[in-house]
Amino acid sequence: MGDIDLEQREPFPVDRDGNKPRADDQPDGDRQVGCCEKFQRFISKWMLPEQLRSTYLERANCCPPPIFIILVSIAELAVFIYYAVWKPQKQWVTLDEGIWRSRLTYKPEDREQAWRFISYMFVHAGVEHILGNLFMQLLLGIPLELVHKGFEVGMVYMAGVLAGSLASSIFDPLSALVGASGGVYALIGGYLMNAVVNFREMIPLLGVFRILTIIVIVGVDFGFAFYRRFANDGSGMHVSFVAHFGGIVAGMTVGYVFFSAYNQKLLKNPLFWMCIAGYFVFVIFAVLYNIFLSPAP
Repeated sequence: MGDIDLEQREPFPVDRDGNKPRADDQPDGDRQVGCCEKFQRFISKWMLPEQLRSTYLERANCCPPPIFIILVSIAELAVFIYYAVWKPQKQWVTLDEGIWRSRLTYKPEDREQAWRFISYMFVHAGVEHILGNLFMQLLLGIPLELVHKGFEVGMVYMAGVLAGSLASSIFDPLSALVGASGGVYALIGGYLMNAVVNFREMIPLLGVFRILTIIVIVGVDFGFAFYRRFANDGSGMHVSFVAHFGGIVAGMTVGYVFFSAYNQKLLKNPLFWMCIAGYFVFVIFAVLYNIFLSPAP
């Protein structure tokens, strides 16, 4: 081992600042593998083609822990419980009046209150809505954050949240919006693009299973979203499903660039700047549309 020139080895930074992994972080046949490392090895086999697994394992560590996705999930659950206790008679299973009076919910007539384009992520439409979003964002967000850390996962998640509300304000301008589906679908979009692009390099059966699993989960969630939008008329307020589309497009562009750039710095990646430029063009267009062209009151 001592005769190997480290400079001749494939460089792989733990972070994007160019710092090399410490020697004591490397696998050692004499030491016992911990639960965290076993989990990371399982995730690498599930999520990545073989040639990227060692890259993932070298970057993956529990320090810092996946704090962003955990804190966001706790905040969303806390807000849901607050409204469920405040209006308990129906809130656990469906929409209720307290949701529409919330200053967090996005409503087209209140879109001048700009924070609503983000804060709607904390309000959910019922038990299946909150549990579905929490399950998916923890399932995907924790493994992603172990590698890419909270800043990058947070940027992708929030890009999906904002893209979801702006897309809804353009393509479904008269509908309200609740739930973190924009952020969740940004994570799903990044993961789906990774699975599709690397499909030929993975075990075929595993690749097919990953993609089919995503399609089934997305299909079920879209079914609930369509029901809330078109069939559930008793609440007096329609809930848009367009945020799902906005979030998944953000994930398949910005999210994919963030989550696939293991061995290079993002600032030197032209694709990163193309996606960022496209995202900002969309945001500027959506803002101008809401100011001058929206049919909403």
